Amino acid sequence: MNGQRSLRRGWVLAAVLRVAALAVVVLAVAASAGMTRNAEAALPSGNTVAQWNKIAEDTVVGSGAFQSEGYIYMAYAATAVYNAVVAIEGGYQPLDSTIAAPPGASAHCAVVEAAYRTLRYYFASFPTLIATLDADYAEALANLDGCTADGGAGTGVGLAAANEVIYNRTTGPNPDGRMTPIGVSTPFPTLPPGPGVWRLTPPFAPPQVPWVGDVRPFVLRSLGQFLPEPPPSLQSDEWVEAFNQIKAYGAATGSARSDEQTGIARFWSANVVRQFNRVGRDIAADHGLGLLETARLAAMINLVDADALGSALHAKYHYLFWRPVTAIDPFAVVADGFGSVPGYADGNPATIEQTGWRPLLTTPNHPEYPAAHGVITSAMAEVFGTFLGTNQLDLDVHGFDPAGPAGNLNAVRHFDRPNELRHEIVGARLWAGLHYHFSSVAGVVLGRKVAKYDLRHAFRPTD
Repeated sequence: MNGQRSLRRGWVLAAVLRVAALAVVVLAVAASAGMTRNAEAALPSGNTVAQWNKIAEDTVVGSGAFQSEGYIYMAYAATAVYNAVVAIEGGYQPLDSTIAAPPGASAHCAVVEAAYRTLRYYFASFPTLIATLDADYAEALANLDGCTADGGAGTGVGLAAANEVIYNRTTGPNPDGRMTPIGVSTPFPTLPPGPGVWRLTPPFAPPQVPWVGDVRPFVLRSLGQFLPEPPPSLQSDEWVEAFNQIKAYGAATGSARSDEQTGIARFWSANVVRQFNRVGRDIAADHGLGLLETARLAAMINLVDADALGSALHAKYHYLFWRPVTAIDPFAVVADGFGSVPGYADGNPATIEQTGWRPLLTTPNHPEYPAAHGVITSAMAEVFGTFLGTNQLDLDVHGFDPAGPAGNLNAVRHFDRPNELRHEIVGARLWAGLHYHFSSVAGVVLGRKVAKYDLRHAFRPTD
């Protein structure tokens, strides 16, 4: 074992000269192209891990990745950063990693290298994003005196961590099933057309990233490990209650919801990659976390989210249950290849369809059950409570403000306990007209199960 560790250390150090030479080139190119940031365009705030978490977030969102696939890319970068810091500082179990760090290696330099190399590999086909990454990298190296004080040891550790993630997930003998390009749709098993079966919804975009439900998970044994029970029968009282409830409260016009409920529904339309990574950075800043704990929290957020949303997509394309707009208005379908036009009524005399009914928010282009927002919000409630070691979260979450520009996170809502987050997201997706109550409840249960499993089997102290 000691011999293997020595060989690994030797390999890390052997990479240092190559990386140092490339760093000099990047710095020179950045300077000659005018890419080095000025005072008005500095690196993001926070410690080095927080800075590169924000850079990763901006890169992923800037690529146009859907949120479920976006978390896969966030998990790649977070894994590399976490493993690099753990290799240097110890204290926690690494994530599928065998790298070791030489004495005196700089954790700051390792973080920069791990994040940069991982992101640059996965977003190499986006020239604008690469130019921004190169500028961030050049500025980070300049702020750290070129990462030469430790003889390039930290840089070598970061490179080894990035290469390990890329090999384990993509280029090695067991690739994880991620599909490219960004946002690609893929075939999936379908069900015979009929009442209750999913159809494309306005504006009729192609099915969203079905392949995410088949990606090799990061911590779970499989994405079907906690598959929810099926949705209720269309002849059940539960179905009638859910149908009538969302028909009344989720409509774009003539709804029974209050102005406050409308605002909450819109608040939770924000990009969840940005929402929950921002919460993580806020926790790091508010609690004065160092590199190790910040890297651990970022890894917990992004790996758990990747597993949670993968589980949600797996269940969605397994059950292929119809969205409210399709159930309430059978004429809200087109010739999509999945059934007849118009669509089907549910065959239950206790429900009344309504031609022209539309939800408050545009329905995402993937099946109904379970609600992905319920899954991810519940999983994050579990992550934050576990990391902080308390059910007294005292968290501010930033979300969409309709008075601001597209994609903003200008609104803020405060949550004291994990179950407050869970309770609100169930209501929010109902008031948005996107999910039946039972779908969000199933999502909340699934998200908590995924998070509990992942947190028991990863990110653990070494003692």
